[in-house]
Amino acid sequence: MFSGKEFPSSSSFLAAYASMAGSIIMAQSIANQLSHLIPHHIRSYLLSTLRYFFKPQSPILTLVIDESTGIARNQVYDASETYLCTKVSPNTKRLKISKTPSEKNLTIKLEKDEKIVDNYEGVELQWRLVFAEAEKNDSHNPFQPRNVEKRWFELCFHRDHKETILGSYIPYILEKAKSIKEEVRVLKMHTLNSSQGYGGIKWESINLEHPATFETLAMEPDLKSIVIEDLNRFVKRKDFYKRVGRAWKRGYLLYGPPGTGKSSLVAAMANHLKFDVYDLQLANIMRDSDLRRLFLATGNRSILVIEDIDCSLDLPDRRQVSKDGDGRKQHDVQLTLSGLLNFIDGLWSSCGDERIIIFTTNHRDRLDPALLRPGRMDMHIHMSYCTTHGFRVLASNYLGINGYHTLFGEIEDLMKTTEVTPAQVAEELMKSEDSNIALEGVVKLLKRKKLEGDELFDEGAKKVGIQEAKRQKVGNKRRVSVRINSGRKTNKKRCS
Repeated sequence: MFSGKEFPSSSSFLAAYASMAGSIIMAQSIANQLSHLIPHHIRSYLLSTLRYFFKPQSPILTLVIDESTGIARNQVYDASETYLCTKVSPNTKRLKISKTPSEKNLTIKLEKDEKIVDNYEGVELQWRLVFAEAEKNDSHNPFQPRNVEKRWFELCFHRDHKETILGSYIPYILEKAKSIKEEVRVLKMHTLNSSQGYGGIKWESINLEHPATFETLAMEPDLKSIVIEDLNRFVKRKDFYKRVGRAWKRGYLLYGPPGTGKSSLVAAMANHLKFDVYDLQLANIMRDSDLRRLFLATGNRSILVIEDIDCSLDLPDRRQVSKDGDGRKQHDVQLTLSGLLNFIDGLWSSCGDERIIIFTTNHRDRLDPALLRPGRMDMHIHMSYCTTHGFRVLASNYLGINGYHTLFGEIEDLMKTTEVTPAQVAEELMKSEDSNIALEGVVKLLKRKKLEGDELFDEGAKKVGIQEAKRQKVGNKRRVSVRINSGRKTNKKRCS
């Protein structure tokens, strides 16, 4: 503070005030003169720029979490959706609930524009689910609807906590959502749906409730053990695949006649590993880009199945290029064999972990050899006709017979010389709960199949005999013709 001697006089205050007032008047005069010299639109631009720099900055930061990243699902979105279901408060106004017959509890999801308040380490966070309509971006794709719905979450918090949210809170949500899903995990069967969703054709899922297990499969015990050991070894070798520089995936080819249990084996593998199943119908996919997007949308710990691949689609090879009417190349207009191979073991195959790819076919010999080599189909599993061991498993499953029955000997003797599928045997066993009646039906089935097989064999032998006789007759004619021609040449020489 000023002492009595140091305190300025009133004349000094008046002088300072007069000087400041003069400066303000002079500044106003200069500003008025400049306003006549500077055009109006430039003055407006300068003023708006000054307001932008001197405007107080909002303390709130908003993170936008899209449902899709463009070519694949956003894992942060899926985890947030699962996590927020546990944060519903009494203040929430609208919720979406659903329940399938197999689910024990209700599934709760947020409705459009609903807000959820969360608290993490003393930081308040506000979540909001936003929906918006988006125009389709590919008018040439008939599988993509005209108007599609885009979804995203908005997460708002004070910007001072940015590092905490990005470095700790988001990873916490990912781990929390994973544990929630494991607690209530229900295996899913995913199939294609072209009528809904952002981006057109996409996966939709239902609960996988197939009861098949390795214990109920009518397979030879040695083959069954080999498959189980291979699956168990695969899921335990994450570090091994990383060390050798290979994608963490495995390919299986299931081949054999219809009704031998190929689809049941897929379900048993899914139940054994607790993996979701993606049923990919190639006939519904137009282009390599569609296949790429669908492949990237599959989750980890999953089985991708292409059934009856030999008749799913006639894929052109990598050397074939389609052209339009003007002879120009059309890029990305069809699904090609090279595109499929690239997703099986090319660069795109490394986008994901713990994935199994399964092809099924009734005719392995019809497949392109490029599909069968190691690295694509690592293990070939032959699903054969019903054997005696397979029959015992079916008898235990359907009739509860775990010991011996008087008809077993006759049935097993017939099976050694008769081709019958496990599905055909199972159908007979289902016709009666009385084990004697059901097994007698199996005996009749085997005898009928054996008779049909003998008749087909006889017909085939007759055809072979007829064809052999024709070949011999043609051969005799040729030999006679050769002799005649040789004689004519000799006569000509003699005449000359």
